[in-house]
Amino acid sequence: MLQTLKTSALKPKNLFIQRNENGMNYEFIEQDKAQVCEKILRSLPGWFGIESAIVDYVKDVQAMPMLVAYDQSEIVGFLSLNLHNKFTAEIHVMGILPSHHRLGIGRQLVKHAGDYLRSRQFVYLSVKTLSESRPNIEYDQTRMFYYEVGFLPVEEFKTLWGEHNPCLLMIKSLQLTHKEIQ
Repeated sequence: MLQTLKTSALKPKNLFIQRNENGMNYEFIEQDKAQVCEKILRSLPGWFGIESAIVDYVKDVQAMPMLVAYDQSEIVGFLSLNLHNKFTAEIHVMGILPSHHRLGIGRQLVKHAGDYLRSRQFVYLSVKTLSESRPNIEYDQTRMFYYEVGFLPVEEFKTLWGEHNPCLLMIKSLQLTHKEIQ
């Protein structure tokens, strides 16, 4: 069984993560991040088909807060956060096993990540995804998901990931007011 974080620096004291209506548990983990990331990304070749990208994600997530969704002892989804500065964090990578798509797990991961960030007074959550200027069914679904959970497009970077993979930067307000920011 994967261990949960005990470190208050990464897991806020007031973050309440529990079993939700779809029977999944959500919590931050400290160990086995690379294995979780690799297992899930390799199950999603329509989204993560570039070997060097998978290798980079697996390496990167080890130093990032990782929130997982699990049913009993099986991890079925994860989300890793890149904490850029005291105001802005990014969903660095997120994935859910195909057998668990369309069950609300992604929504819950984003919700709990937002709760975590708000408790630390972050103001914005961003994500980068493939731009609509390159047709792709899987990423059409991804962009629709991000729209549905409150993200809006900011800018397209045509060459950030190479000319054949235009990047769309999206952002979501975590709805803190200036008075709440310290």
